[in-house]
Amino acid sequence: MEEQKTNGQPVKQNGDKLIDIGKKTFLSVLALLFGLVVLSIILTFVLPKGEFGLNPDGTTDYSAYIPIENASGINIFKGIFSPVLILGTGDGINLIMLSLFLLVISGAFQAMNDCGGIKVFVTRIVRKFGDRKFLLLSVVSLLFMAFGAFLGLFEEMLTLLPIVVILAVSLGYDSFTGFLISIVACGFGFSSAITNPFTVIFASQLIGVNPMAAWWYRIVIFIVMYALLELFIFAHVRKISKSPEKSLTFDRDLKIKDKIFSEEVVPRENKIFTAYTVFFIVALFFTVLCSSLEFLRDYTVVTLIVVFLFGGFICSLIATAGDLKSTAKSFLKGVLSALPSVAFILLASSVKYVLVEGKVLPTIVHAINGAVDSGNVYLVAAILFAIVLVLEFFISSSTAKAVFVMSILSVLSLGISKEMQVLIYTFADGYTNLLFPTSPVLLIGLSMIGVSYFKWLKKSWYLFAITFALVLGFIALGIAVGV
Repeated sequence: MEEQKTNGQPVKQNGDKLIDIGKKTFLSVLALLFGLVVLSIILTFVLPKGEFGLNPDGTTDYSAYIPIENASGINIFKGIFSPVLILGTGDGINLIMLSLFLLVISGAFQAMNDCGGIKVFVTRIVRKFGDRKFLLLSVVSLLFMAFGAFLGLFEEMLTLLPIVVILAVSLGYDSFTGFLISIVACGFGFSSAITNPFTVIFASQLIGVNPMAAWWYRIVIFIVMYALLELFIFAHVRKISKSPEKSLTFDRDLKIKDKIFSEEVVPRENKIFTAYTVFFIVALFFTVLCSSLEFLRDYTVVTLIVVFLFGGFICSLIATAGDLKSTAKSFLKGVLSALPSVAFILLASSVKYVLVEGKVLPTIVHAINGAVDSGNVYLVAAILFAIVLVLEFFISSSTAKAVFVMSILSVLSLGISKEMQVLIYTFADGYTNLLFPTSPVLLIGLSMIGVSYFKWLKKSWYLFAITFALVLGFIALGIAVGV
């Protein structure tokens, strides 16, 4: 554990990575994505070749399909090196910018965590509520849900889980309550995304749509899902308040209560809180500004890279009293921890590259267009939702799936608006992070509070049954009102 000094006082610095993709997870996802690349190479030798037609103005007409006779599959070496070769295509600059975006955001939040910023930001708010216990739980869960919805945080919140668990137990509840108001709340926010950089902004950028389009509808969804989660939390705390022994973590919580707990004070707390509050307001302002103005829309990601790079550095320097070495080290640690995600992005995007170079993407698009030519957009939406659900089981990385899914959706004629396609992707990608056993965050979080996956499933199945019913309802309603 490192130490940094602030105003002469030693401050423990968290040496853990906020984003820590395990070796097993990394290799399994890498193998799966590589398998998709290999499958796409094979398809270029199996499927008929074709190309899209052209509109009178010279743009591509994705509804027109022209077969190509006697064409061979993609060059094998081109297929193998597709993750590198794609950087030289028209998608290359976009992929580079998106990769830099991920690296910078990871570095900024790692620095925020290491200097105590995240802890200060949460504890400052919870202090204001005194003995109003359920109100406190509601505010904490709203805070974590907002972190997910606006900033796309999820894995990062695992570092705060022990703090929130102790808070929940000290209030007379249990560790499971702490898990609900932090990890589950953040997951619900990540799914009910408003300006989530990893889903809404990322997917919108890939498909070429304004990230702030239909923002009012996403806010309505956020409010409804927050209300649902609060009802679930209230039912749980009411049950264990009457019968504490019914808690899934009863024995573990007895041990926590027996331990002597002294809250560690973070020096320069006021300055840290003020600095990061301003930082988040500025980041949100530029997100909304660039997304709302058409002439700035193409520069949204570049602008956010600058904001998170300089804003994250400045806030960390303020928190550490100008300790440039510590700040740089934290940033570098965050950047390095996000590198596996960049590999996932390049592999996922290379699938489209192979299909395009092999001249079979038009054939696939033509077949899908024919399959959904019935005009039943509600059925098409449900099918898209199911497809992303299946992908989510195997690929937990939101950005990897976004590159793979949205790049394909961008050339389909589905009768569904691009805004709705982003919403469907966000829904299918998010809530399953709290349900599927392939979600590392879920498994790590449950292990931290001593609850097995199957106990969690038994406890929460009806929450997700209601959630997915509401999600399908929101999709149908969104299509009906023209989202």
